[in-house]
Amino acid sequence: MVQTARGDSTTRPRGRTVGIVLAVLTTIVLVFFARRIVTDWPSIVAGTVPDDDLAEKYVAHPWLAYGHMVPGVVYLLGAPLQLSHRFRSRHYELHRRLGRVLLGCALLSGALAVVLGFVFAWGGRAESLATLLFGGWFLVCLVRAFRAIRAGRVPEHRRWMVRAYAVGIGIATIRLWVGIFTGIQLGLLGMSDETMPARSTFGLAFWLGLGMHVVAGEWWLRRTPDLDG
Repeated sequence: MVQTARGDSTTRPRGRTVGIVLAVLTTIVLVFFARRIVTDWPSIVAGTVPDDDLAEKYVAHPWLAYGHMVPGVVYLLGAPLQLSHRFRSRHYELHRRLGRVLLGCALLSGALAVVLGFVFAWGGRAESLATLLFGGWFLVCLVRAFRAIRAGRVPEHRRWMVRAYAVGIGIATIRLWVGIFTGIQLGLLGMSDETMPARSTFGLAFWLGLGMHVVAGEWWLRRTPDLDG
């Protein structure tokens, strides 16, 4: 009993900390998604070409770009609810139905992310390779999770869903790394805003952001072996 109480006392603060971090990362995703809409859609509606060469690629392929982003945002908003033990235990039928929707959104978003990584990788080959590797891992996690739940292996299903969500929310950390590199280049190298962020650091941000999240996901699974708790 003492060991259980001690475990609860250490797990709950850690869970709250992770919850705060995920809330911040989700907010970053929403801010950049809103910024993307504000930047792209005036040009999409008017049929004009924006000055920003990054925005130009989104405007040139709006169905592909927003076919990735919209379901991706839906998935990232719904996944924490699905992973919540309280929500699963109190609303199991809704959990199952919502899970089907979110799985479809995640598969579509992940598949299009891989396509986007080759159609217009603004960060060059580094971004393309990172998108292929981590986007492929994201899809593998989703498929493994689906196969596990179909076979009734619930703990395995949840572990694969944790892995999928961990790398999915990594898109926010990519933006943090882009901001860090931009600040370094502006402050130390004296580059102008017009050149920011550099394409080379944009690709590196993908590797750092997504790689960190894959490692963090595995760390969380090792520290939290009982996902039903």
